[in-house]
Order: sequence, then C-alpha cells, then structure tokens
Amino acid sequence: MASEKEIPMDEEQMDDDEVIVVMTDDDGNEYYYVQELILEVQGDKYALLVPTCEDEDEEGHCHCHEHDHEDEDADAAFFAKIVLDESGEEAYIEPTDEEFEAVLAAYESLMDGEEDEN
Repeated sequence: MASEKEIPMDEEQMDDDEVIVVMTDDDGNEYYYVQELILEVQGDKYALLVPTCEDEDEEGHCHCHEHDHEDEDADAAFFAKIVLDESGEEAYIEPTDEEFEAVLAAYESLMDGEEDEN
C-alpha cells in the first residue's frame, strides 16, 4: 500500500498511550494502524504498523473501510520509515529493499531476545 512518496497521516494518542496512525490513500480512503513499536536502524526510525479498527460494533465486528477492501495488503502489518516532511511533521514512507532487510533483521533479533527471556 505504501509507495515511494510520503503518505499523509494523522496520529491520535489513545488513553493507554497507544498511537493510532490514520493513512489516507490517493482515493481518500482512510486506513487505521496501531504503531506497535519503533526501531532505530542505522540512524533512521522505522515503525511497525499493524491494522486496527476504529469502527467496531458492540460484538467486536469491524465495519472499517479497510476490511471491505479487496486488497489483502490493506490488512497486513508492515514497516514504514519515519521521515520529516517539508513542514517538519513526521510522515511514513516505504523503506528501500536494503532498509527493509536491515529493519527485518533488527526486528527478528529483538524478537529472538524476547523469546530467550521467557
């Protein structure tokens, strides 16, 4: 879903310090993600964004646009590079293949370390 260009985003701070990122695609569709963690790799920051729902009914069924979307990638977690846009605000862009490989290795190392602690 992400491309080489910057993706407009809004961040909402939840009561439990959970950061919700709202991304809008070129057609104006909004997608909601929870920022699970931020990794710093080679001096750059990368966020792990996991799809979430902002429109659940009382039974927990989601009515967000993203779940009605035919693109399966809309429901997938992904890493996004955090950059500053022209106005100095944070924006997310798709990492290069090399950046993605470095972030994935750092994430796997982090997860392996957590497994060793348990």
